[in-house]
Amino acid sequence: MLQAHALSLEGTVVAVAADRGHHFSKPPQNRIVLVEGHGVEGDAHAGPFVRHRYLARRQPRLANLRQVHLIPSELFASLSEAGFELAAGDLGENITTAGLDLERMPLGTLVELGRTAIVELTGLRTPCVLIDRFQPGLKQQVLSSAETGPPFKAGVLGVVRAGGMVAPGDTARARPPSSSFRPLPSV
Repeated sequence: MLQAHALSLEGTVVAVAADRGHHFSKPPQNRIVLVEGHGVEGDAHAGPFVRHRYLARRQPRLANLRQVHLIPSELFASLSEAGFELAAGDLGENITTAGLDLERMPLGTLVELGRTAIVELTGLRTPCVLIDRFQPGLKQQVLSSAETGPPFKAGVLGVVRAGGMVAPGDTARARPPSSSFRPLPSV
């Protein structure tokens, strides 16, 4: 089993994005504001109840475990090697980081962003058919073929535990839970 000491826990925020509408990609912003228990201010996925359109139709009062979507920028480099060109916000993420092993973090990890914001990781982002509609063949690239590690490489999802402004260049620091190391589930 992977232990927390083997993870990269220090990184930076590379880009931030938000969109009021339910579009696949989100336009980059100069800054975003995280609101405790709500998500990214002005983003379509913010709120206490699930805002993901597919899930919301079936269970509208389900708790929103997908308030914030984070992706490691290192994913874009590996996808570029496979012939896919992506930029921050293209996969619908709110925060793009560098230097953090986001998808290998345990459930409940707290990611401190900037001066005051904290996001608690709730799960792996499950790639859907919309990824292939965005760029044909991309979904296969974000499915992991490794026998160990996460099954997907499409970022992580979380809930806002402490609000604050987040901007490119801010620090991103992960604090895994000290009591247990449970892998992130698919959300």
